[in-house]
Amino acid sequence: MKKTFILKIFRGEPGHQYWEEFELEVYPGINVISALMEIQKNPVNREGKKTTPVAWEQGCLEEVCGSCSMLVNGRPRQSCTALIEPYLEESSVVTLAPFTKFPLIRDLVVDRTSMFESLKKVRAWVSVDGSWDTGANGPKVSPEVQEALYTLSTCMTCGCCSESCPQVNERSSFMGPSAISQARLFNDHPAGAFEKSKRVRALLEEDGIAGCGNAQNCTRSCPKNIPLTESIAVIGRQATKQVLKDFFSVPDADGSHS
Repeated sequence: MKKTFILKIFRGEPGHQYWEEFELEVYPGINVISALMEIQKNPVNREGKKTTPVAWEQGCLEEVCGSCSMLVNGRPRQSCTALIEPYLEESSVVTLAPFTKFPLIRDLVVDRTSMFESLKKVRAWVSVDGSWDTGANGPKVSPEVQEALYTLSTCMTCGCCSESCPQVNERSSFMGPSAISQARLFNDHPAGAFEKSKRVRALLEEDGIAGCGNAQNCTRSCPKNIPLTESIAVIGRQATKQVLKDFFSVPDADGSHS
């Protein structure tokens, strides 16, 4: 007899969400994405009624793009690496739901635009105007720093950290841990350090580091094991230095600090 499981999905559109169950066969290696694809091929629910295919996002299918984020049994994670069989050790029902900290589009799809806007605000890039002599040797970076920067660079902007953060909610403007950690990445980059002050000043605003409550859920939920709370602490020290520097520096003609 074939072994089956129940995939219980919280789906719908804003203002009209409901649970719908699907009974699927268990086979070796089946993950959440594979299960959703099975439903897509034959969208018939557990009651035997024809329904609409479930909407979700996917891309790389190897936990790199960050697009397939959702709640699996109530926990934020990447669904492409969520194997079904380990969940069946506790129950024959696996639940899927969309993230709650981002605007719902439909079913399991949410709008993570706010995260990308935060990246813009903290200038999460290295500015190059095209005039640099590319033939010259760049600054040396130690292996230790390279390793730390690589870890920070693996951020997928998947939203798992923000979803698990109690400070990211409708009553707060806190941008979440991801953008803060990316600011640390580019502040520590030899070329990105030239705009360090601009990034830190942006994070001194209302939606920046002051909003962190140090719950540390972000580090526990990050699929890439990025030390997010460590990044926030580092940026906090940089922010303190920036405040003192601005306080004792002479403003430019327009009243700003260079």
